[in-house]
Amino acid sequence: MSCSVTASPPVVHAHHPTGRPREVDNRAAYLSFGLAYVLGHGAAAASQGDRPLLELPGWLPMTLLGGGLVIGIVLTTMAALRAQLGASPAEILSGRLLGAAWIAGFTALFLAITGVTSVLGQPELQSVLWPAGSGLIVGLLYLAEGAVRRNLLHYGLGIWLALTSTAALWFATPGLYGVLAVGGGGAYFLAAALEHRRLRTSFTGRPRV
Repeated sequence: MSCSVTASPPVVHAHHPTGRPREVDNRAAYLSFGLAYVLGHGAAAASQGDRPLLELPGWLPMTLLGGGLVIGIVLTTMAALRAQLGASPAEILSGRLLGAAWIAGFTALFLAITGVTSVLGQPELQSVLWPAGSGLIVGLLYLAEGAVRRNLLHYGLGIWLALTSTAALWFATPGLYGVLAVGGGGAYFLAAALEHRRLRTSFTGRPRV
C-alpha cells in the first residue's frame, strides 16, 4: 500500500502598493494658519488707514501673524514626519525635498524684497511686499505638495492663496490686509473643514477633494 504526499507550495501574500502617497493630516496646520491670517492681517486692517477702527500698537499685528505662522509651520512639519513613519525611501526623499523647498522659497523671497526696497530706497514697501509675497510663496509650495501627494484640496488651496495674495496688491492699505484676512483666512478655515472628509474618503477609491 503506497502513500503519496503532494507538497503544496507555500502561499505568498505579496504586498501590492496602492501607488498613493501617505496622507498628511493638515487640519491643525490649516487652523493655525487661518487664525494667523485673520488675527494678524485683520488687526493690521483694523488699525491702519486714515480712520482706523482700533488703536493698536504697531508691533501687535505682525506678532500675531508671525506667531500663528510659526505654530502652523511646526504643526505642518510634525504632521509630515508622522506620515513618513514606515514610508518608502522614495516617499522620504520627496518629503525632504519639499521641506527644503520651503527654506529655498522664503530665502529667495527675503533676498528679493530686501533687494528691491534697498534699490528703490523705500523700506516701507516691506510692510506690503512681505504679506503678499509670503502668501504667493506658500501658495506655490502648496501647489507642489498637492501635486506630489495627489491632494486636490491642498492643490486648490495653493491656487487660491497664490491668486488672492497677488491680487491683494491692487488694493492700498488697509484694503490689502482686509483681502488677506478674509480671502486667505477664510480659505484656510474652509480647507480645515474639508480635510476631515478628504481623509475619510482617501482610501475608498473615490476621488479626493
